[in-house]
Amino acid sequence: MAAGISCRLPLMHKKSTCEPAIRCSMNDHLHYSGLTCEEQRRALAGILWSDPLVREALIRSRSLELRDWLLVSGALYNTVWNRLTGRPSGHGIKDFDLCYFDGADLSWEAEDAVIMRAARHFGGFAKPVEVRNQARVHIWFEGRFGQPYPRLARCEEALSLFAAKTHAVGVRLGAAGEVEVVAPFGLDDIFSFRVTPNHALDNRRTYEEKAARAKAMWPELEISPW
Repeated sequence: MAAGISCRLPLMHKKSTCEPAIRCSMNDHLHYSGLTCEEQRRALAGILWSDPLVREALIRSRSLELRDWLLVSGALYNTVWNRLTGRPSGHGIKDFDLCYFDGADLSWEAEDAVIMRAARHFGGFAKPVEVRNQARVHIWFEGRFGQPYPRLARCEEALSLFAAKTHAVGVRLGAAGEVEVVAPFGLDDIFSFRVTPNHALDNRRTYEEKAARAKAMWPELEISPW
């Protein structure tokens, strides 16, 4: 796949097949840039599963038994950038974002009960874990950010609305322990160390703030203007 071309990645990856894909020089941070979707998907799953923080987060998240859940965004692509630049696990990662989708009860009380249960479940974990029900976002988003947000039908739809296409990645563990990858814009931005805006919503401020912080943490990044 040529650099800059994206593709929709399928939900499948067997952990046992990913390790060969992550054997590369730590100085060759663009090793996976421009490869095929399948090669990049295998590399992503291998890098994430080999990271102790992400692996523990995946295992704990699955055991919460939330409906339609995904670990998403920063902790994932940050881990890739750390691995490919030789930085330590957890560098630059503020927290883990755990999304789920449960439309059966859209009350704040129901979501708060899940948040409290997750807080106990992730007790002792090295990073904070922020849990949000994507079925409820349309209820509060406009009041907080001043623009409407579409009502979603499943968790992965939220990825297409993130401020950057680079941010739009999620993973989970399947029932058989396979690492499933969701990336509506593909993975080449991540592996090319390129932060690219997504204009689905007017998220310019969020995009620029996150891009500036990322550039400070990973100077190798190329930041595209909004």
